Amino acid sequence: VLTLFIIFYGAQIGIQQLMRLYDPTAAVEVNAFVSGMIALGVVFSSYASEVFLSAFRAIPKGQYEGGYSVGLSGWQTMRLVVLPQLVRIALPGLANLWLILLKDTALVSAIGLTDILRQAGVAARVTKHAFLFFGVAALIYLLLAIISSFGINAIERAVGRQQVQR
Repeated sequence: VLTLFIIFYGAQIGIQQLMRLYDPTAAVEVNAFVSGMIALGVVFSSYASEVFLSAFRAIPKGQYEGGYSVGLSGWQTMRLVVLPQLVRIALPGLANLWLILLKDTALVSAIGLTDILRQAGVAARVTKHAFLFFGVAALIYLLLAIISSFGINAIERAVGRQQVQR
């Protein structure tokens, strides 16, 4: 949540200071949706980089050497030998990050963006039927997570099938 606040409020101030260097009368308004997407993107890209780093480290050095020994260039070794293994190793971690990101999108309500959970809270306060609205919100999140899980499982099966065919 702190990252969202820093990007939402700090980005506006930083951009306005840069704009005042060129045009003192210029004013820049940063959209809450853009700020939320940037904040979530920055945070989860750092997590994804750790997943990819772990996947790279899991590939034995002999795989690189084997590619070089059969005459493949560095790019060919990466494309034909390393990346297919990297995808198989990194896919479970990336799938986990996707499901966490799906749930963390509710954090953007902290900067004023309306999301499913915030709308449910507003409706619950107005109608006094909190269980109904929060239950529907939970079912929507559950449905999104189940659909994502099925999609991720299909991708994992396709990647696993490619491994068997080779």
